[in-house]
Amino acid sequence: ACPGGCIGGGGQPITKANVKRIQRIKAIYEEDQAMAIRKSHDNPEVKVLYDEFLHEPLGHKSHELLHTHYHAKHKRAL
Repeated sequence: ACPGGCIGGGGQPITKANVKRIQRIKAIYEEDQAMAIRKSHDNPEVKVLYDEFLHEPLGHKSHELLHTHYHAKHKRAL
């Protein structure tokens, strides 16, 4: 899971109370605004990873290791 959580992510608690959802959204955006590094391409560690291991964005190795593939799941009868 994302540190601090992702808004609307699959692991988030389901609530019908919009007030709580709005408070959570505001808090996550405020935390993001306070971060020193906000974009992956500005992160020196990501730059080193690409320079020394992955070699290029959207290259074969980065696609193989970093991309996720989704497929439909069939519902099981209870």
